[in-house]
Amino acid sequence: MKNTFLEYGYSEEEIENRVNDTFYSIFEGMNRFYFEGLEDTGYFMDTGNCDARTEGISYAMMISVLMDRKDYFDRLWKFAMKFMYMSEGPMKGYFAWSVAPDGKKNAWGPAPDGEEFFAMALFLAGQLWGNEEGDSLFNYEMQARKILRTCLHHEIPMWTKDTALIRFVPGCDFSDPSYHLMHFYRFFAIWADENDRPFWERAEEASRDFLIKCCHPKTGMNPEYANFDGTPKTVGPKNEHGDFYSDAYRTAANIGLDFLWQEEINSHNKNNQQTESQKKFSKIADNIVKFFANIPTEDFMKYEIDGTPTQEKALHPIGLLATLAQATLACSKNCKKEAEIIVRRFWETPLRTGERRYYDNCLYMFAMLALSGKYCPQILVGNTKIDIFRVMSM
Repeated sequence: MKNTFLEYGYSEEEIENRVNDTFYSIFEGMNRFYFEGLEDTGYFMDTGNCDARTEGISYAMMISVLMDRKDYFDRLWKFAMKFMYMSEGPMKGYFAWSVAPDGKKNAWGPAPDGEEFFAMALFLAGQLWGNEEGDSLFNYEMQARKILRTCLHHEIPMWTKDTALIRFVPGCDFSDPSYHLMHFYRFFAIWADENDRPFWERAEEASRDFLIKCCHPKTGMNPEYANFDGTPKTVGPKNEHGDFYSDAYRTAANIGLDFLWQEEINSHNKNNQQTESQKKFSKIADNIVKFFANIPTEDFMKYEIDGTPTQEKALHPIGLLATLAQATLACSKNCKKEAEIIVRRFWETPLRTGERRYYDNCLYMFAMLALSGKYCPQILVGNTKIDIFRVMSM
């Protein structure tokens, strides 16, 4: 898989050390936010809010499977099932989005990004490490299919049946653009229940079309929440979440990763033709990278999606920088200069410390994996690990 850092002249040894050091810092170092939980479990602590979230647990599981760390993965998954899974109530079958470190639920509702990351991480775990039999917690792929089945067929589903778009929360009439993981849905269409596979094929393209509508045509920015027609959605007495702020940063990173995975699939299929969505995603990436390339990270603000700065500083500036770096994976040759500025600045920027480090550093780790060619799902064939894109092309 493409290794952007290597293309910019960093050595393989430097890159390998940096990825491993980042993982160590997050899971084991002095500024870690992975902690051991009760009964041989583990969790990511949202250090800004002192809770454990499905967002963080599922992110940690994805990082663990990409780094081939089954020990961490299994503790995290046990935490999710023991303390987050809801076995009763109107949201039965989903995962409570927030719990205290001791496992006490802070909420009795889910956040759909947790479920989709859980499912993808579990599928990858099963492909890499194999599955136990029957109803075992570690029959990973069976558990993933169960999650996706619930998401689609629950009385209060997470996806709309008509538009195939993910909701912000089950039953609501708007979405969060950063929840749209079309690159995951491609694999759900292969591994989910057979009857649901056509839906995931629809969802893959529907999400790409939706993000193209959400992102501003000049800045590439998107709102935190959006109506199903792509227009900004504001909620609450202060009319918030219609601007480019914390949640919204992840959309550019997702566009970059989707572009990378599509390129990888095309390469193995000996197809050099970009799809229309790839061309449009490339334009979005160019726009947002060019907007931020010459703004110092410490000067990042909260913005209206047309680029108008508000009076509020970015709460997660390093997280924003990380997502911009990942977005460069989709940039065209017309953005070569600005993309290199962003990637080199990211490389030179250390992990965040302090109470807000959790969110920034999750995004940092994902960008580090993507730009080093390691955000690459693998499958075990005999005793050899090969990337899944090669398998798909066979």
